[in-house]
Amino acid sequence: MRKLTAIAAAFLTILVASPGFAQSELKIMAPAGPGGGWDQTARAMQQALITSGLVRSVQVVNVPGAGGSVGLAQLINSARGDGHQLMVNGFVMVGALLTNKSAVSLDQATPIARLTEEVEVIVVPASSPIKDAKDLAAALKADAGKVRWTGGSAGGVDHITAALFAQAAGADASKINYIPFSGGGESLAALLGARVTAGISGYGEYEGQIKAGKLRVIGVTAEKRVDGIDAPTFKEQGIDLVIANWRSVMAPPGLTPQQRDDLIALVDKMAKSQPWKDALKQKGWDDALLTGDAFASFLQHEQQRVAGVLKSVGLVKP
Repeated sequence: MRKLTAIAAAFLTILVASPGFAQSELKIMAPAGPGGGWDQTARAMQQALITSGLVRSVQVVNVPGAGGSVGLAQLINSARGDGHQLMVNGFVMVGALLTNKSAVSLDQATPIARLTEEVEVIVVPASSPIKDAKDLAAALKADAGKVRWTGGSAGGVDHITAALFAQAAGADASKINYIPFSGGGESLAALLGARVTAGISGYGEYEGQIKAGKLRVIGVTAEKRVDGIDAPTFKEQGIDLVIANWRSVMAPPGLTPQQRDDLIALVDKMAKSQPWKDALKQKGWDDALLTGDAFASFLQHEQQRVAGVLKSVGLVKP
């Protein structure tokens, strides 16, 4: 009997020490206000983790400000060594940290995983003489300032896409004429009113007007054609442009190797769970899972690429 009791105790110790049991409670920070993309991602994670039985309790907290810079500072300065905390972030934060001249950087946090991505589309009004990527490239090379772009905030993924297109087309990216709007509705109105030449966003933002025949997609920023979007990639058209608006999760600095591995394993299991797959389908997000060192390498590359683009358009000084 004593031997059986000892075996049972040893087995229980192994269970309690396993990653699934170690993460009995978790905090996920969304470094933005409620309702946005980062907040939606955090709450979808919360639901998937609990429904899958991977974590007993998940708290989502919102820490808005400066494109995520405020939340990142809190993660770095106040949560060091906390293996029960994650922060949602993404492409937008990379540019925001640079343009806001943030005192903290993503290099100070612990990369865990990239979760989702959404490719961009470039559209023009249906009445536009620009029919494809080559026409747009030719217009830019003739006079970059005359091509009026619209999209989201300055320094964001839409702005960077415009600059990368100009560079790939052989035009001067520092002369692009980009008109940012905080809301998709304003950008759409400018396009439909032919007050701008081209618009950039995720496909979903323009889908209704595309299907109604009022906007024309001239290209997709994906590596290969995207199901459901009847348009070629830019690479197919001879423009070397691939970019996506991705979202990911980071952890605080100062974690032990075991804490880091446990969090990576936890997020990996969540991302492969049925509740998470259901959330992706419901929200129209593309699965882009990349974990651990592979994600850390990707993040370094994206930071370098974004810094180069923002310098080329004058938003960040060399």
